[in-house]
Amino acid sequence: MVEFRALENLDLADLIRVASGYSSASKYEVEYNDAPGSVTFELRLVELEQPYVKKYDHLDAATAERYQSFLPQGYSFGAYDDGVLIGIAIAEEQSWNRTLWMYEFHIAESHRGQGVGRQLMEHGAERAATSGLRTIVCETQNTNAGAIDFYGRIGFRIEGIDLSLYKNTDYPDGEIALFLKRRLL
Repeated sequence: MVEFRALENLDLADLIRVASGYSSASKYEVEYNDAPGSVTFELRLVELEQPYVKKYDHLDAATAERYQSFLPQGYSFGAYDDGVLIGIAIAEEQSWNRTLWMYEFHIAESHRGQGVGRQLMEHGAERAATSGLRTIVCETQNTNAGAIDFYGRIGFRIEGIDLSLYKNTDYPDGEIALFLKRRLL
């Protein structure tokens, strides 16, 4: 039985194990046009000839320490199966605009597609709404079609695109950051 509870301590090894990465058979191709008087973005889901495989490598001791500082706010949760961390949601309140910023949201590969992610996000959304926060924001890559689909099913909508968040050469063929929001109030 999966148990959901607030994170009290963050173990870097657990975080790295759960936030392993993803594989995707499709991606959202981004088309960007900037002309005088008109700027447009278009996202189009396209099938890939070869699956896109992403292994996360951004998690280190400094990042874990930063995330640890968010835990006292009470918006970060873990999903546990027989005491083993299988899902993680690390979030920070942005009081100036009453937003919950979801920095990490991952489900261990062994537990994906079983409703754990939906339940974990609902824990965070309920806590945020009870605290008067108006929206949850998360970011993912245009290459992570599965995550984008999941977020859409649980009430998130794409509200932003960053063509150079990761590298200056992201557009047009690299990973492009998509920002999704779920309005709570």
